[in-house]
Amino acid sequence: MAGLTPLFYHRGYNFNMRIWNVAALLLAGTLALFADDPTVKLRIVVKTAGGHPVDRAEVVVRWHADPKHPQARYGRAVNTTWEVRTNQEGEANVPEIPQGEILIQINAKGYQTFGKTFDVEEAQKTIEIGLNPPQQQYSAH
Repeated sequence: MAGLTPLFYHRGYNFNMRIWNVAALLLAGTLALFADDPTVKLRIVVKTAGGHPVDRAEVVVRWHADPKHPQARYGRAVNTTWEVRTNQEGEANVPEIPQGEILIQINAKGYQTFGKTFDVEEAQKTIEIGLNPPQQQYSAH
């Protein structure tokens, strides 16, 4: 009976160490997964053609997955569309989003709608956009 106690203790110790090793590997794998997800903090500045800030312009930002930045890397829970408005200085700050192809659309009363896709690879980026006045309308009558 005396020989069974150390063997039982040894098995329990071995089992506990295995659990801790598996937990450590899962944690390390999870951290590595999140470390590989490059994101960008966008600051969008909207101004008129004359350089004046455009207040309360609607800014729509859409991230598009591409081969270099696949959506599977970020999981299903990644938000792909954000809608914000500019402040009095014409600035709109977008929460951190995945890097890659980003479509930016601007709608502001009294200006032409703007839309362009940008390829963003930096951790922080400021994009300045100039809005044009509306085109003159022509009538066929």
